[in-house]
Amino acid sequence: MNLATWSIRNPIPAVLLFIMLSFAGLRGFQQLSIQSLPDLDLPGIIIQLSQPGAAPAQLETEVARKVENSIATLSGLKHIRTSITDGLVQISAEFVLEKKLSDALTETKDAVDRVRSDLPTSVQQPSVSAVVVGGVPTLTYAIASSKLDEEALSWYVDDTVAKTLSGVAGLGRFERLGGVQREVQVEVDPVRMASLGVTATDVSRALKQVQQESSGGRGNLGLAEQSLRTLATVRQASELAAMPIALGNGRDVRLEQVATVRDTVAERTQVALLDGKPVIGFNVYRAKGHDETRVAEGVQQALQRLQEADPSISVTLISGSVDYALEQYEGSMTMLYEGALLAVLVVWWFLRDWRATLVSASALPLSILPTFAVMHWLGFSLNMLTLLALAIVVGILVDDAIVEIENIARHVQQGKTVRQAAADAVDEIALAVIATTLTLVAVFMPTALMNGITGMFFKQFGWTAVVAVLASLLVARLLTPVLAVFLLTDRHHPATPDGRLMQAYLQMVRWTLTRRKTTLGLATLFFVVACGMVPMIPAGFVPASDRGYTLVHFELPPGSSITDASRVAEAVRVALKPVAGIDHLFTAVGSGHIADGALIRAGEVREGSLTLTLQERDQRSSQTEIEQAVRQALRDVAGARFSLGVGGPGEKMSLILSSENAPALKASAQALERDLRSIGTLSNITSTASLERPEIVIRPDWQRAAELGITAELIGETVRIATSGDFDTQLAKLNLDNRQLGIRVRMADAARRDLQVLSNLRIKSSNGLVPLSSVAELSLAGGSAQLNRYDRRRFVTVNAELGGMSLGAALTAAKALPAVKNMPSGVKLIETGDAEMMEEMAGGFGFAMLTGLLCVFCVLVLLFKDFFQPLTILSAIPLSLGGAFIALLITGGELNIPSMIGLIMLMGIVTKNSILLVEYALAARRERGLSRHDALVDACHKRARPIIMTTVAMIAGMLPIALGFGSDASFRQPMAIAVIGGLLSSTLLSLLVVPVVFTYVDGLQQGLGRLSRQGKVSVAGAN
Repeated sequence: MNLATWSIRNPIPAVLLFIMLSFAGLRGFQQLSIQSLPDLDLPGIIIQLSQPGAAPAQLETEVARKVENSIATLSGLKHIRTSITDGLVQISAEFVLEKKLSDALTETKDAVDRVRSDLPTSVQQPSVSAVVVGGVPTLTYAIASSKLDEEALSWYVDDTVAKTLSGVAGLGRFERLGGVQREVQVEVDPVRMASLGVTATDVSRALKQVQQESSGGRGNLGLAEQSLRTLATVRQASELAAMPIALGNGRDVRLEQVATVRDTVAERTQVALLDGKPVIGFNVYRAKGHDETRVAEGVQQALQRLQEADPSISVTLISGSVDYALEQYEGSMTMLYEGALLAVLVVWWFLRDWRATLVSASALPLSILPTFAVMHWLGFSLNMLTLLALAIVVGILVDDAIVEIENIARHVQQGKTVRQAAADAVDEIALAVIATTLTLVAVFMPTALMNGITGMFFKQFGWTAVVAVLASLLVARLLTPVLAVFLLTDRHHPATPDGRLMQAYLQMVRWTLTRRKTTLGLATLFFVVACGMVPMIPAGFVPASDRGYTLVHFELPPGSSITDASRVAEAVRVALKPVAGIDHLFTAVGSGHIADGALIRAGEVREGSLTLTLQERDQRSSQTEIEQAVRQALRDVAGARFSLGVGGPGEKMSLILSSENAPALKASAQALERDLRSIGTLSNITSTASLERPEIVIRPDWQRAAELGITAELIGETVRIATSGDFDTQLAKLNLDNRQLGIRVRMADAARRDLQVLSNLRIKSSNGLVPLSSVAELSLAGGSAQLNRYDRRRFVTVNAELGGMSLGAALTAAKALPAVKNMPSGVKLIETGDAEMMEEMAGGFGFAMLTGLLCVFCVLVLLFKDFFQPLTILSAIPLSLGGAFIALLITGGELNIPSMIGLIMLMGIVTKNSILLVEYALAARRERGLSRHDALVDACHKRARPIIMTTVAMIAGMLPIALGFGSDASFRQPMAIAVIGGLLSSTLLSLLVVPVVFTYVDGLQQGLGRLSRQGKVSVAGAN
């Protein structure tokens, strides 16, 4: 007695089990978070080191290389990426996936601490943190006020908005865009300072010593104990003007004698505009592992409370990943419902019995609900890949039930009672059902166990598919027989004669069995021709998606001011205004952005971005078409270089050139950038090759400086404080009721624009104050604006937007360029970004397919206890691949991640169909003694109907996805097209070709058996 017959005799445990599993699944579904893609738990560490005012070349030598050499000794380190800009070094350390994030963080901190004493003393305390927040903002908002000015609104965002949103569960980071920072500026007059013998350094340090609060000491007055506190602060900035500043030697001056005090805002470094109007923007980032939609809902509720408290505040949602994630979730769920409904309708069309249809349809919810429970237990989320796994197995889930119900119906037609028919049918079909399910498990399991980043992506996909398929087997073996017994009737339908379609099919089967060589030759020709089309199918990584918004990033030449950048941003906005489909344009100048993966580049005033919020999808053209129109419009804007896209997969190709020879690296990058412009639809070709920025270089006269007791450190400190102020941590502070303002001492902007004023800056020497020009030479020169390093070598990234071209074609064309072929030996080409991921993906999927094929063969050998007939079953796989290739070529698809998923899925589906044929033919020969020819014809007669039913059901489930109905189906569509093409070819051909292969394999098996018996007889005769 097997499990199925046991459940027929004991239905209550089976029913109770699935009631409990269904409740667990509903609970799990409610707890599952909604995301666009699974969180990548990559062990990554970000190190930030700041030395305000230091040039990139100086930071590379004195800071970056020392820290890189220290962390390079850490175990499990994979790559080091370094970005060096004015005063800032950012190092991204990427570790292998097996490394624990906590261990990586601890070891990296220790490595930085080891070289801390070797770094310049002016380097601020290093920041070492783990990457726990994704690089793309979850939501971007713009906020405006009808009564607050820019400074007040900036503080409102920094204080009220940031504090309110920090209480939202799952919020990882808050970032303001645009706005200003209030500070007290003490603008010193160089002439008055020189007349009084004072330097800007003296004023700044004296203010720091005077304007402060000090605690310490203890008093005992009135038999009670009191603490002592020294309060030497003013209550408002205007009081600072009259403050006497002690200068030493018994001298002092009032601050107003040498400077002008203003309560104003700091030098502007950011600008934010919405449709050309000034606003303040802010980004919110989701912490890993949290539901995007719940975070967005919490943020929206918090902002709504703020607006209710202050109606003058208006908040506008600019962009974010939440809408796309929610749209993908709703679209996938809709596809799931539609696919299930179509599959059920197909079952009813074939069976024409609502009772049998109900039994088959029950397999869908009863298989999917337990899957939700397991997904929650494993910590998965409802994302694009897990929902895709459920969508593609919709047709499969009902397969086992279809086969069993169809077999039960056939036994009922033979005059048996429903109970007896169910017992006999499920017992007869047991091996085939178990074999088909385990085959699918063997196919999907390798995708869940792939290595690398690709494996992290598809872990959730593979396990979701495996759990759903195993749940369908449990339903088929435990519950389907019970439901059949209770729902089906004992009406004995007389066996209907074969229709013309079945008669024609059986004639074709007999024809192929009598012309085996011709049949096999034609099938082989079909496969060879289809494989010959593979080079014609472009290779890609992930199709570009329609997210409802895109980004235009622009960069001006080094030395450009924020006014120049704002002027270019406005020119871009005006140029894009006529482009149809754009709803809002949000401008952010000076904001940071993602560069080289997870590394966040600090903002520069010469850079900025425009976020283009698109209209609803049904009111506009596709995002690809809008982006093409944007590229055309950007050609009319001069003075900057542009890049388009949000940085998602499928948008651009990135190539890294790495070398220690800076001139050769720069020349190679320029040559590659030039040659790439001749390739196809590639556009906005840019590189990170460091541009020369203007510098004022001060070279001390060592002899003269030494005679006057002046050091290079003193010169640098005096010039720095006079032109930009002291370090933020060294500034004197003005304490207000709700915040603390920095008091910055420096010259006025007009003085910084005059080289003569800079030359006359006074330096304190042993003989009093001397002009800077007397101990140093000032000249104009050029230096690197930014330096990038990869694995401790300088590198340049060359980016090109694909513009509809496949990534594989672009890479092939790029490698054939003269700039690559004639590259100097010291320069190395490295594929990164999508190109690196595509190469890893191709290797991972190729290995997964081979592993799956081997696992399927092993499962079939164990189940059939035969090494030969599994080869017959696997013969249908090449026929399915041929159909998939043809379908992709006809529809203009790519060989990318979704289509690879389709190919893996096909391996399991077509194997199921072959198992049904082969298993029945073997059973007919074994139990009824039929000849090979008769057994094959009978197997085709009995199994063609369920094979056609399951195939049509699966095609019906895939059809809405293939047609791209509903939300953005760019990711799911290639998979559905590959599956439908493979199903059509494999079903039509395997019903004819598999019986022919069976005869050859069976003949080979019998021939080897005869040789073995003859060998035994010969040995026995010799003995």
